Amino acid sequence: MLAILGLLHAYIGLRLLPALSVGVAGQIVGALLLAGSWVLIPSGIGARSRRRRSAGADGLQWSALIAMGLFSSLFVFTLLRDVSLLIAMLFTPAAMASHVQQATAWIVVGAAGFATLVGYINARRVARVVHVDVPIANLPAALNGFAIAQISDVHVGPTIRRNYVEGIVAAVNRLEADAIAITGDLVDGSVRELASQVEPLSQLRAKHGTFFVTGNHEYYSGERAWTNELRRLGMRVLVNEHVVVAHGAAKLVIAGVTDYSAHHFDPVNRSDPAAALADAPDDAGAKILLAHQPRSAPAAAAAGFDLQLSGHTHGGQFWPWNFFVRFQQPFTAGLDRLGSLWIYTSRGTGYWGPPKRFGAPSEITCIRLVGG
Repeated sequence: MLAILGLLHAYIGLRLLPALSVGVAGQIVGALLLAGSWVLIPSGIGARSRRRRSAGADGLQWSALIAMGLFSSLFVFTLLRDVSLLIAMLFTPAAMASHVQQATAWIVVGAAGFATLVGYINARRVARVVHVDVPIANLPAALNGFAIAQISDVHVGPTIRRNYVEGIVAAVNRLEADAIAITGDLVDGSVRELASQVEPLSQLRAKHGTFFVTGNHEYYSGERAWTNELRRLGMRVLVNEHVVVAHGAAKLVIAGVTDYSAHHFDPVNRSDPAAALADAPDDAGAKILLAHQPRSAPAAAAAGFDLQLSGHTHGGQFWPWNFFVRFQQPFTAGLDRLGSLWIYTSRGTGYWGPPKRFGAPSEITCIRLVGG
């Protein structure tokens, strides 16, 4: 992987630096910056894997993750530039070729820097609230307007810390929702490392409480320890099970499943939407499933759920990866339908890896049930 990363950095340098016309000194500086990025990215990831928290380690991780985001955009834009130049060769006079190459090289550098800067600002601010009405057939009048605040994919870890979580909690509590759903990938690290950073979630407030389901990153981070910790913080962790919520004169089923890939880590924790709905009351006004990955939708539809709330995709997080998510997940972001099942896929409330969101804004979602 280190060799591949080095080759990709070399590709960027060989395709851009000669065209930028910055002289020998400029090319040396550019080459050193690319070499630094090649070394920095794996070094920062390695610092986190060694689990040594210090000001130096934190700074190294921040620098590495920002470099990763910049490298990603530089690579994509350089590749697009080369494709564009191949096409332009058919129409550009030879006398103009060098000017076109220089101009497009500067465009690539500027576009990558712009995407990284704007993406950083978007990622670091508190996620905006997205309001979504979901029509449910034969919804009892008592449940009309029932609000669920959904947060997903916060990824508390090397760059998302306590103050970031406090901002999310304040925004969610202002919604005064009837219930709160956290649909997985809350953490990237152990309870020992991150318990104090996650603790503000104990201040989440909703009439019927806060419900949590695991994502794949909980299994990377010690799922059992995190399940116990989140229960200690007052959350109801749903493990292929449901609760019946009495809201006025109506009943609402809120169910949750383990992550779609949970059986790879613990066969006992295999995700099972049918089991999560077993013995649920037939007269429930709506049946809602919390499932981290949208891939749970076919099983959820077969089980008889009305609505599935998911995350995992981040909406691609930053362009152009939003176009590739659909090759791994059936739904990328927003409200979709599968038979009689509605699926809402959150773009996520935090971010993973590079602090960068470009073309896929983070969100806190306020889901409101309405009569269909």
